[in-house]
Amino acid sequence: MIILGLDPGLRNTGYGVIAKDGNRLRFIASGVIHSDDSLPLSERLLELFNGVAAVVDRFEPEHAAVEETFVNVNPKSTLKLGQARGAVILGAASKGVPVYEYSPNLVKKTIVGVGHAEKNQVAMMVKMLLPQSGKQTKDSADALAIAVCHAHNYAPWRISPQ
Repeated sequence: MIILGLDPGLRNTGYGVIAKDGNRLRFIASGVIHSDDSLPLSERLLELFNGVAAVVDRFEPEHAAVEETFVNVNPKSTLKLGQARGAVILGAASKGVPVYEYSPNLVKKTIVGVGHAEKNQVAMMVKMLLPQSGKQTKDSADALAIAVCHAHNYAPWRISPQ
């Protein structure tokens, strides 16, 4: 199974693509989709949508996974993150890829073993679990962690796409 992990952000959206063969995980690709700060919000969201759609076209994942939204201290930032997240989810869903959601604590617990792990701990464990992935940005490491979380927690009889 090919899994696309997505870490949505308005400026930078990380993506990570892995393959799950039985209990084995294999790194395929990762990167970051950027939106241009100088563009209006609608065009930035379109860049994210198109970027995710292009990743789906290139790697043909069977599933996509994203983190559930958490509420920021700044409501304006939370709203923009929600809009970016919507564009990212729609980018995958528009290509027929089911999208699954996981809480940030479940992602961290799955990767590190602790639900309140730090980002650097998550990145270090991603490198250990997927040694062929090499050096990652924080966004692509988070996206790979989300993909690995899905690989370990997905069960068709228990989880349905959102």
